[in-house]
Amino acid sequence: MRHYLLIFLILATFTTSAYGQTVKPITGNFIDVPFSQFVQEVETQTGYHFYYDPSQTDSLKITHRADNQPLDKAMAEIFESTDLHFSLDDHGHVFITKGAVIYTTLPENFFGRKKTSDTSSFAVAEPEETEADKAKNKLKASMENKLFEVGIKTNTIGQGSATIAGYIRDEKTGEPIIGANVTTENKKTGAVTDQFGYFSLTLPKGRQLLLVSSIGMNDTRRQVMLYSDGKLNIEMYEYVPTLKRVVVSADKTVNIKGVDMGVQKISIKNIRQIPTAFGEADVLRAVLTMPGVTSVGESSTGFNVRGGAADENLILFSDATIYNPSHFFGFFSAFNPDVVKDVELYKSSIPEKYGGRLASVLDVTSREGNKKNFAGNGGIGPLTSRFTLEGPIDSGKTSFILGGRTTYSDWLLKKIPNDSYKNSSASFYDINLNISHEFDAKNNLFITGYISQDKFRLNSDTSYSYSNKNANIKYKHIFNNKLYGVITAGIDAYDFSISSVQNTVNAYKFAFNIQQTNARLDFNYSPNNKHTIDFGINSILYKLNPGDYDPVGKGSLIVPDHVQGEKGIESAAYIGDHYDVTPKLSINAGLRYSMFTNLGPQTQYDYAPGQPREVVNIVDTVNYAKGKAIKTYSGPEIRVSARYSLSDNSSLKISYNSLRQYIHMLSNTTAISPTDIWKLSDRYIKPQLGDQVSLGLYHNLKSNTIETSVEVYYKTLQNYLDYKSGAQLVLNHHIETDIANTKGHAYGVELMIKKTAGKLNGWVSYTYSRTLLKTDDPLVSLPVNEGRYYPSDFDKPHAVNFIGNYRFSHRFSISLNVIYSTGRPITLPIAEYYYGGSYRVLYSDRNEYRIPDYFRTDFSMNIEGNHKVHQFAHSSYDWFV
Repeated sequence: MRHYLLIFLILATFTTSAYGQTVKPITGNFIDVPFSQFVQEVETQTGYHFYYDPSQTDSLKITHRADNQPLDKAMAEIFESTDLHFSLDDHGHVFITKGAVIYTTLPENFFGRKKTSDTSSFAVAEPEETEADKAKNKLKASMENKLFEVGIKTNTIGQGSATIAGYIRDEKTGEPIIGANVTTENKKTGAVTDQFGYFSLTLPKGRQLLLVSSIGMNDTRRQVMLYSDGKLNIEMYEYVPTLKRVVVSADKTVNIKGVDMGVQKISIKNIRQIPTAFGEADVLRAVLTMPGVTSVGESSTGFNVRGGAADENLILFSDATIYNPSHFFGFFSAFNPDVVKDVELYKSSIPEKYGGRLASVLDVTSREGNKKNFAGNGGIGPLTSRFTLEGPIDSGKTSFILGGRTTYSDWLLKKIPNDSYKNSSASFYDINLNISHEFDAKNNLFITGYISQDKFRLNSDTSYSYSNKNANIKYKHIFNNKLYGVITAGIDAYDFSISSVQNTVNAYKFAFNIQQTNARLDFNYSPNNKHTIDFGINSILYKLNPGDYDPVGKGSLIVPDHVQGEKGIESAAYIGDHYDVTPKLSINAGLRYSMFTNLGPQTQYDYAPGQPREVVNIVDTVNYAKGKAIKTYSGPEIRVSARYSLSDNSSLKISYNSLRQYIHMLSNTTAISPTDIWKLSDRYIKPQLGDQVSLGLYHNLKSNTIETSVEVYYKTLQNYLDYKSGAQLVLNHHIETDIANTKGHAYGVELMIKKTAGKLNGWVSYTYSRTLLKTDDPLVSLPVNEGRYYPSDFDKPHAVNFIGNYRFSHRFSISLNVIYSTGRPITLPIAEYYYGGSYRVLYSDRNEYRIPDYFRTDFSMNIEGNHKVHQFAHSSYDWFV
């Protein structure tokens, strides 16, 4: 492009001037108008013609008052605080450049001068580039200036529209780029890539200019001649910013333009900047810094979203359900940071394809592996080591990524000065394997496997062990540019055990396990640019073993105790439509219909009608044969959200969700514990129901480098699972006698300010939230707190998070976390009394008191190795306090 401008200028120098030396004046009052609109007005007034790159000015707004002011003076004032430059020639041409100046006249004695070292008087000034940079920029420029012919070429361009589709991938690794924006030059038509990096866009036939942008990548463009439906794959380069300036694109305004609200997206790059214990990037610790997300304690990776319990979060790792996302007493999450690509947390506006939980969906996407080169990555920390290997298998058609972590933490436990821990031990490991294969342009296969294992013993003979095991296979087929489908099948399993063998007489083992087999079929259909329709079906078969208590060894006198197993099937069908009504108004509307059936074989109890569900009121037992339906629940789940753009930098959003949950965690602790037991809905334990309405205002500042938002929400809860005082949850053959169906409501406001660019970046958030419950089960003889509302275990009204990162140079940066929250509710013993010949404890009302407020500060420094391109390995060092 620069060479063309230069040639044009040289030729124009010898052309007879039609405009002379006088710069024409302009008149107008421009208030926050786009640069393109300003150009149109000036061209109309003066007859000048502007030449510029729209991608360099698409975020520029003009506020200027001119009263018969010469254009050059007006332009100088407008561009004063930007890195844009302008040049006017004598023929009515205005050239806009970024970071460099174009000279429109030749130097004195140009044709007769002697050779000198000054050859830049008429050329574009460029910063020094390495040979690799020059080659990369040359290739990028050639791709951007090349005209791509899409579809079946004809001599004439037909009427009507055609659909262009394809994948957007990272040029370096070949991995898909999720959430990239593809728009036309006027920004009126666009698409966003899905989890596979796939986009589909319907455009008028003929010549089109596509602008492509994604956070963390250099913007690029493609010139296209569209004849008919066809494919176009695009590669993007990673963006490495200089520290002297920041380039911001107007396309990076998903928080403003997107319809979804209550969605937090975190890239692995941001996760690595957050200080964590022992210096290892942690997905769940990053999630806990988001507004509306809290935890009940320091050593817990269980999290609570908008006052919901930990089991109300659906945690997905490449579409596999993770039941216990923690390692090593909760200090580490179950996700290897070297394998993770990005993370999305849905607090509201939950997509129709997700269901089965009330509070949120945490979708962790794993990488597919480098499709072009073999690469390895590793890390060594005080407690853990990890290693990742990835690369192509056959000419880029197949790629893999294999990652593993393990710990050597016993040395730390032995260093604790307290003798109670010197005989303790703890260990964990996890392994990830992802394989992707491209059969052809329309067919792809993905295979994912994950396994984790934890074992620990705390200065006693009792040993604890728990494990996640997940495997799934996914097949994607593209029917045409407007329709593709994905079929997924997988197995997810979680189990734990507790054992003690030191005392031969009392040697025992207690075990629990859950296994789910799932299958789903999802379709995406884009009939035109205004509609994107998702629809599909899915089904999950649950098999639960609630508890086996067995003797270990021939000398054990333990009496075996087995709680009968459970089985159930959950199915759903859904459809949703993203509809752009106008450029300012977009709507997402969807319906999900779910159904759950509790299945035999099982024995259940009948209780005396109208009497509390207690063991003394059992009047009969009912036996259900294998596969027999015991109880069926079903109902619709509505998902609606809308976005209205107040301006290019502001939008208002509203959403409504209704959700149903058929599987529940039975726990007498507020944190996720290895001994937590899961329970399916049955005749007495009803599905939990939740309805949530949210309203949000979003506004960006400083050329979209600062994002601000405020969201308010209110949700109601039905059949919330709570327990009677003194409930027994383990090895309980009639657990319904200790459960109290509860109703409640939650409400709150979430504020967030986020800086996304520059040396200093990060975010600060404040959340005010309340969750109040009330026992409304008429068959509970002693309702909690006599039937009054009481705060839930996760009610923490105030929470403040500050996450900051400052980069001094490419190699050195520091990060700071400051976290504060109100102490969670607690029930305390308040008195002692003598009754029936012994002393007893009198407890307060449930959750009447609170533990002290929580406050923590984390600080870390990161020193990276040199950034030479051609070296065997790159390294970094983290120091955490």
